[in-house]
Amino acid sequence: MFIVHGHDNAAKHELARALHKLTGTEPTILHEQPNGGRIVLEKLEHYAAASSFAVVLLTGDDFVRAKDAETDQARARQNVVFEAGYFAGRLGRGNVVLLHGAGVELPSDLAGVVYVSSTRRARGRRDSHRS
Repeated sequence: MFIVHGHDNAAKHELARALHKLTGTEPTILHEQPNGGRIVLEKLEHYAAASSFAVVLLTGDDFVRAKDAETDQARARQNVVFEAGYFAGRLGRGNVVLLHGAGVELPSDLAGVVYVSSTRRARGRRDSHRS
């Protein structure tokens, strides 16, 4: 089992403990694995090959605003969304779960992947207008 995550270390560790307790095996977290001289994408491909299931944490690490919007929207890091798509394609949508915090924008192109809402709110939500 593979965990994809952004900058919310508490959520990552909480999920890893829960998955380990549930399955009896340690989930794979990419940054904890040796690089072995690989670039990030090669490292992802290498360690993903041993996984049959992925849990993707969509945490509100970035804030964006659409051209026609009045407020910022919490969004997962771009690498997290990319890796969610990578695993959906590699493992099939039925073997990927996207766990998202309240108020975090969901990637629309990943419809068909199971989304599970957590009780965590997006960190530092900003509603102010940028100049």
